[in-house]
Amino acid sequence: MDDGKEPGALRTIGEVATALGVRQHVLRYWEQQFPMLRPLKRSGGRRYYRPEDVELLNRIDRLINREGYTLKGARQALEKRRLTSADAEGTAAPVVDLQESVAHGASLAEQPEELLSALKRIRARLASALEG
Repeated sequence: MDDGKEPGALRTIGEVATALGVRQHVLRYWEQQFPMLRPLKRSGGRRYYRPEDVELLNRIDRLINREGYTLKGARQALEKRRLTSADAEGTAAPVVDLQESVAHGASLAEQPEELLSALKRIRARLASALEG
């Protein structure tokens, strides 16, 4: 994003919308559809996007507007990527992520392998915490 700000600077919803070429209301809608997207909200409900939020929005935009994913498909692709990267790092996916997936309509019956894998990682992490 070349807007004259430092790479780690917070950006307003207007700045991000302009950079991505989408309307502000679309970004607000994506916040509802993608639970992992959580910009900082200050007084008056002003949104400030961190660099990781902007990166996530870039991925969402690419999946939906360039690769033709549906909102549900894009959300599943991003969640799957998060679980895969957590495996690679040897960390467990937070329980909150599983709760959010269920709360946002992800059927546990549709992805039992992912659920089982996430639960095994959580169990292993808890066991190591009890030992240490």
